[in-house]
Amino acid sequence: MFGMNLEPTPQPITLSYKPDLEEATRRWLAFWEHDLIDRPPCVVRAPLDEAAPSVAWPPYMAEAHGDMEATARQIVEASASIWYGGEAIPAHTPSFGPDMMAAWFGAPLVFQEYGTSWAETCVDDWDEALPLAVDPENYWWQRMLRFCRVLSDAARGKMLVAHLDLHSNCDTLLALRNGDRLCLDLIDRPEIIDRAMADVRSQYVPIYQALYDAGRMGETGTTGWVHAYHPVRTNTIQCDFAALIGPRQFRRWAMPALEEEAAFLGHCVYHLDGPECLVHLPDICSIPGLDCIQWTTGARNKPFIEWMDLLKDIQGRGVAVWIPCSLEEIPLYHRELRPELVYYDTWARTRAEGEAALQWLKENT
Repeated sequence: MFGMNLEPTPQPITLSYKPDLEEATRRWLAFWEHDLIDRPPCVVRAPLDEAAPSVAWPPYMAEAHGDMEATARQIVEASASIWYGGEAIPAHTPSFGPDMMAAWFGAPLVFQEYGTSWAETCVDDWDEALPLAVDPENYWWQRMLRFCRVLSDAARGKMLVAHLDLHSNCDTLLALRNGDRLCLDLIDRPEIIDRAMADVRSQYVPIYQALYDAGRMGETGTTGWVHAYHPVRTNTIQCDFAALIGPRQFRRWAMPALEEEAAFLGHCVYHLDGPECLVHLPDICSIPGLDCIQWTTGARNKPFIEWMDLLKDIQGRGVAVWIPCSLEEIPLYHRELRPELVYYDTWARTRAEGEAALQWLKENT
């Protein structure tokens, strides 16, 4: 079904939109090893030319419909108007919405005018639905592969095709089945969920690799939808379904899948979404190959900067933290957090402001 090349070799590359890629790569490699060169990684972007208006990015999910070549050209032109400072890497994450993997397994994908999509649940009877597999001719699967190829052609030598927000493991079953029904299945039919999870887990590596190959990521290195770069392979992993289950269920169904994904990737970020998932934090931080947590506070909760105790807890478990912040907030975090276990993700109004922030970090690390 899929071509596979599981051990790509990093090759020296140059990107016209990121002339200091070699220096940024050194800091990213130090970060993945929880080491430090002269400052923590800092992903900082700004308008490249203050006098010229930026080229508009295509709308979210524009690649799902219409002219792929035109969308790819617009992405590359929009990227050309940005200064990628520090460890920022010019890249675009292709997306048809949050439930792409479920769509590749056969769920109908529904698009709405207000800018998102979702998969319609399609599993009514597990006995009839199993085994789960991706049809190689699935429309959304083939379109995504084609778009990754088109974008990699347009972006070659300038920027990367970032790897996708896959919503794999339990999140795929969640989209296929529906949350309340899946929760009941864990109680009523745990053995059949074992079988469903085995099917989904078996597809993670070939899906990842097919997209990796289509986007020529073996030539460029990889970043995921959470901006963290590796010259060979990485991505962001997650299990949002964890918010609905307890530790015993998480350990039976989610942990083995997450451990497999992290082991394959070698280095990765975990998307930890909302306080309901914090009960699983000790297990998540124990996953080998999981190097960083992207904490997301969830709706209607206190702002990110008020979670300092949690960020320190994560660092105390030997895992780095992603810090989305303004330039003005960087000193506040830098005073409190271990610099070898952090990276900053920010925007500047001008290139000069971004360069000043990078210099401040060097002088104060």
